[in-house]
Amino acid sequence: MDIFEIDGPVKLSGTIEVAGSKNAALPMMAASLLAAGETVIPNAPNLADIHSFESLLSQLGARVSRDANGALHIDATTIDNPVGEYDIVRKMRASICILGPLLARCGKVKVSMPGGCAIGDRPVDIHLRGLKALGARIRLENGYIVAEAPPGGLVGAQIFLGGPFGSTVLGTDNVMMAATLAKGATVIESAACEPEVADLAHCLNAMGAKISGIGSPRLVIEGVNELKPVSWTVIGDRIEAGTFMVAAAITKSRLRLRNCDLNHMVAVVDRLRSIGAVIEPTEDGCEAAQYGAICPADITTQPYPGFPTDLQAQLMALLALGEGNSVITEKIYPDRFMHVAEMNRMAANLRKEGPSVIVAGVERLIAAPVMASDLRASAALVLAGLAAYGTTVVHRVYHIDRGYEKIEEKLNAVGAKIRRVDV
Repeated sequence: MDIFEIDGPVKLSGTIEVAGSKNAALPMMAASLLAAGETVIPNAPNLADIHSFESLLSQLGARVSRDANGALHIDATTIDNPVGEYDIVRKMRASICILGPLLARCGKVKVSMPGGCAIGDRPVDIHLRGLKALGARIRLENGYIVAEAPPGGLVGAQIFLGGPFGSTVLGTDNVMMAATLAKGATVIESAACEPEVADLAHCLNAMGAKISGIGSPRLVIEGVNELKPVSWTVIGDRIEAGTFMVAAAITKSRLRLRNCDLNHMVAVVDRLRSIGAVIEPTEDGCEAAQYGAICPADITTQPYPGFPTDLQAQLMALLALGEGNSVITEKIYPDRFMHVAEMNRMAANLRKEGPSVIVAGVERLIAAPVMASDLRASAALVLAGLAAYGTTVVHRVYHIDRGYEKIEEKLNAVGAKIRRVDV
C-alpha cells in the first residue's frame, strides 16, 4: 500500500495542466451505453475510478480500450449482460449511472447498490423515484436494484428531483439519460445545475438527443428513437483546479493553471479572494497566488453554483493557517468531516460543532503521520503537508488516486517534495 512522504514547507512556481473532469467523464462513459458503436473520450483522466468504470463497462459487454494518445474508446455495439455486479459497483458510487441508460436501451437492468467514499449517507431513492416516474418497475433483491421498463418502453413525465440536501447530480444524470429514449417529453424540475451535468447534456445532444434548459434547474427532454456514438472532450476538472489554487495559496506561491474555466468556479474564486488569494484569468485558465496574510472566512457548501462540498476539506487546510477564526458549514454531506481529527494531529486548531467546524488559525502546521479517509480529505492532507514543518506521512493514498491523476508528479514539477513509497 502506497504512502506519501511530504517535506515542507515549500514554495511552488510553474504551470500545471488540469486534467479532464472525472465527474464529467464517468457519466459520459455511462452515456456511451445508449448508442451502438464506438464512443471516444479523448481526455478521459487516467484514474482509479475511471479504470473501475472501464471494468464495469467490459462486464456489461462493451469493448473498452485506450489508444497511444490516451484517448478512451468504448464500443457499446453489444451489451449482452446488463448487470452491474457487486464486486465492481461497490468500489465507487458513480456506478449507479449505468442504471438509466441500460434501462432505456435494454429494457431491464440489475445493479448492485453502490459504494464509494465514507463521507456520509448518500441514498439513491431520488434516482429510483425519477425512473419510476418514467414507468419503470423497480424492486430491491438481495442487495441489487432490479429495474424493468414497461412493455412499450419508458414514457416521458414531469419529475421533481429535489431532496433534503438539494438537487442530486447523479440522479439528474440517470433520469436525463433514461429520458432521452423515452416516448414523449420529460420535464425534470429541481435538476442539478453543475457544469458536469451540463457537459453531459451537451454531449447527449451531440449524440442526437433533444435537451433544452441546459444549466438550469428545469430540463426538458424530447425523447428520440436512437442515439449515435460521438467523440466528446469533457470539461476540465474544476475540483482539481480548485485544489491547485489552494496549493498556491497555502504555500504563499504563484501557479499558472491551464484547462481551467473560472466560469465554473465563481463561488470558489470569491471565497479564495476573500481569504487574500489573487486569482487572475488567462486565455486558457488562470494564475493563482497568495502574497500576504491568509484572512479568515465563513464558507457554506451548497449545490452549484454555491461552494462545492468537494473543496470543503481543502479550504479547511488553508484556513487552518488563517489569521483569525473561520467557520465552515457543510450543507451537502453533514458527516463529511473525517479529516478534522487528522489535521488536528498536524497542530491545526479545529473544533466540530454539529454541521460546522470552527477553525482557529494557527501560526504554523507541524508534520505528522496522518490517515486519509476519503478522496478530498486526502487532497487536503497533501496540501497541509506542503505547508507543514517537517515530513508529513499520508497513509491510504489510494483514496487520492481515485480522483487526482499523478498529483505528486504534477506538484513535484512545480517545486513540491513528495515521495510515493510502497510500504
